[in-house]
Formats: sequence, C-alpha cells, structure tokens
Amino acid sequence: MARKKVRPRLIAELARRIRAMRAQRERPRDSQRFALDYETLTRPYSGRRLPVRAWVDVRRESRLLQLLSRLPLFGVGRLVTRKSWLWQHDEPCYWRLTRVRPDYTAQNLDHGKAWGILTFKGRTEDEAREIEHVMHHDWRLVPRHEEAAFAASAPPPEDGPQLVPYPPLLRAMILAERQKNGDPRIEEPLLRLERTRADLWDYPARLEGRKPRGTPV
Repeated sequence: MARKKVRPRLIAELARRIRAMRAQRERPRDSQRFALDYETLTRPYSGRRLPVRAWVDVRRESRLLQLLSRLPLFGVGRLVTRKSWLWQHDEPCYWRLTRVRPDYTAQNLDHGKAWGILTFKGRTEDEAREIEHVMHHDWRLVPRHEEAAFAASAPPPEDGPQLVPYPPLLRAMILAERQKNGDPRIEEPLLRLERTRADLWDYPARLEGRKPRGTPV
C-alpha cells in the first residue's frame, strides 16, 4: 500500500504551530517579568531600575493582585481604584472586577491579570475589559461598606453649544456683508462654539494593539 504524501504546505503549517506553542510555553510569566528586588528597586528579569518618583509608592502601596489575593474569589464584584485618581479627580473613578486570572506559579498568587468595568469621572463603560497597569504600586480597595457612597455620583452634564460674540473685525465684515446684500436683520451676529470631548491623559486606554512603554512600576 502506497504511503500518502504530505503536502509541503501542511508541513510548514505544522512547523509554524509547533514554533508558536514552544514560544508560548517559554514565554516568561508575570511573576517573572514583574518580580522586584525591594532593596535595589530593580526588576531581575529585565535589569531595569524603577524611576525615582515610584520609590515611595513601591514601599508603601500595593499592586492590584496583592490586594485581591487576600480576598475570597480574588475580589470578583468588588471596587478598586488608584491613588492617583483619588488625588486628581473629584468624580468617582474605579473598576468593578468581573474576572481575575492569577498566576498560580507566583509564590503568593500576587501576579496575574484582571478584567472589569471601568467608571471614570462618573461615566461607566458598557463592556468589561482587561485592566491595565495591574503591576503598579498605587491600587486601593474600596471597603464594602463604603462602595455605595463611593460610587453614588451622577455623571457630569454634557456641555452644550455656547454662543459668543464675533471678534470686532469679523463682526464688522459680517455687518458690511449684510448691508451690501440688503439683509434687513438687525440682531447681533454670534459665533456658535461646541466643545470636542477628548479623553484625559490618565484615562485607561484599551490594551489592544498597544505596545508597553517605559518600565512598569
């Protein structure tokens, strides 16, 4: 019985899948990438030292998974926020956790990934997504008895269009154009302004298609 020949394309595809599986298996885990030497404030895996402005927070604050590893079900359903948000914004900014995937190879289960629904400055997103910067040392857990008061805030009102007078030169040109065309209107010409909404600099951006920048704190 003749042996069936394998097409070269199938062999190449199989080799590509094997290489991808090996790369995924050899990829460093979060507990390796974000391990930190608290004496030298250097990450052993990358050899990078944390920026100076992060040294105080590293010694006083906690990473997100450090907080969640102490809670039942890793805190699914709880509210978490960041110290920087509490300092910079009066409106509520927090994540409501919907899913947590810890790194079980970590010694204290204090590394991993988390997903949640973001509320930023009173506006809540529709879908859950992965939480970024979970390795930063500025996460705070909202106590359960304070969650209702912490989240009780109406979203800020949308800014409507605003009417302002034209600059003097433009106003004179518009009035001259009206007089030239025989326009009988006598009301004052007003300029309609509308504010374009833009995300703030610290708004958590989506992780899809983004490359990490800088050294994680």
